Amino acid sequence: MITFITCLVVLVAAYFLYGGLMSRIAGIDPKADVPSKSMYDGVDYIPMPRWRIFLIQLLNIAGTGPIFGAILGACYGPVAFLWITLGGIFVGAMHDYLSGVISLRNGGRSLPEIIGKYLGGGMHKLTLLVIPVLMILVGAVFIVTPSQILTDKTDIPYLAWVAIIIVYYFIATILPVDKIIGKIYPIFGAALIGMALAFFGVLLFGDYTIPELTSVDNMHFNAENLPIVPTLFISIACGAVSGFHATQSPLMARCVTSETQARPVFFGAMISESIIALIWAAMAMAFFGGVEGLNDFMEANGSNAGVVVSLISDTTLGTVGSILAILGVVIAPITSGDTAFRSARLIVADMLGYDQKPIFKRLVISLPLFAIGIGIAFVDFDVIWRYFAWSNQALSVFTLWMITAWLMRKGSSFAVLALVPAIFMTYICSSFIFVSTQFVGMGATTAAYVYGAAVTAVVSGLLMLKIRRDVKRGSEI
Repeated sequence: MITFITCLVVLVAAYFLYGGLMSRIAGIDPKADVPSKSMYDGVDYIPMPRWRIFLIQLLNIAGTGPIFGAILGACYGPVAFLWITLGGIFVGAMHDYLSGVISLRNGGRSLPEIIGKYLGGGMHKLTLLVIPVLMILVGAVFIVTPSQILTDKTDIPYLAWVAIIIVYYFIATILPVDKIIGKIYPIFGAALIGMALAFFGVLLFGDYTIPELTSVDNMHFNAENLPIVPTLFISIACGAVSGFHATQSPLMARCVTSETQARPVFFGAMISESIIALIWAAMAMAFFGGVEGLNDFMEANGSNAGVVVSLISDTTLGTVGSILAILGVVIAPITSGDTAFRSARLIVADMLGYDQKPIFKRLVISLPLFAIGIGIAFVDFDVIWRYFAWSNQALSVFTLWMITAWLMRKGSSFAVLALVPAIFMTYICSSFIFVSTQFVGMGATTAAYVYGAAVTAVVSGLLMLKIRRDVKRGSEI
């Protein structure tokens, strides 16, 4: 348990120490104007209290990520603790915090807009194409998976659940943010924290042993095809770093009432998510008597993390556990699904400069998005979804390079704190293309890693040239 407790303490301390450093780097100004006041529209730009925004942000970015991803990552062994902790602090929390601040200072603009401002028109056009598609894909998947689970647990037909969830998504997407999202999400966000605390108690006081980190060996049952580098860093996304988070931050950047709220809302929510992931990774290893037992179960059950969640919840917490399992595998993805559609609406609105105060204009954008999402929901998209994990981390690469550009334009001597993670995640995504059978399929060979490094060098070099040229021109911060 020493490794687990150490990682937990480091994560908590990082909020105060590294989070404080990030605040100084960002130059947080308590008196600065914020979009919720200067751009108030009663729909998307609405001031809300800090505690409410924090819980909404946590639920928005979580979904099933810090649960399912942590369980899949735990199959690699205690090395997963390292990535959750170090990745969560130095990559994820920095990524979420500074991208949130950048959006805040640019009128709560959506991710493609701020990427375009700092990385150029080409990147703007690319992300305008890719990000809305990813948001619709997330929304569609989170129509299907909760519907399947609810059908198994009730007598209500699958199509009825699909219809119920779609109707809810549509209402939540077009209503003002303080109506459904602002009122219900804080309750579910608090429940997500309560679930994590319950399992933390099980780990502390139950008869379980959490494996210690004694090596960084790959303990996965399919280690030959799933090497730690880069696969672990793709598998554990939401618990360490996730590009999806940066698409959600503008939603809350439009609701904060002071720049000082950015640290608890963006940095704090990411650290909280890492703690949730850490607890679930530890719980998965401990419950099955170690990493080998977890791998045996996962191999026998087709790597279905949902089965693990249900079994652990029912066994350790009984009826309460069953309710918590529903929260983890049904409520959490639904709440991420509807904000994915809301984010897509705002991205399209920002692109078109289309005012979203009139409900008619919200409908004009939302109806086509939902038509596409519903169409995808009735297609066998298992193959497409397998690429989402990589796409999600690739999106974090765009965001990290955008943050690097912003810091360099500011003349910050701490730009390296974004540059190193940007290069690292560029390498992870590049090498995955050559290693994984989802793409080129060269396996964990020297050639695959060399090709990944070559792509990283070219991409990083071109982006740095672009960023330095913009700095010399004195481009707008």
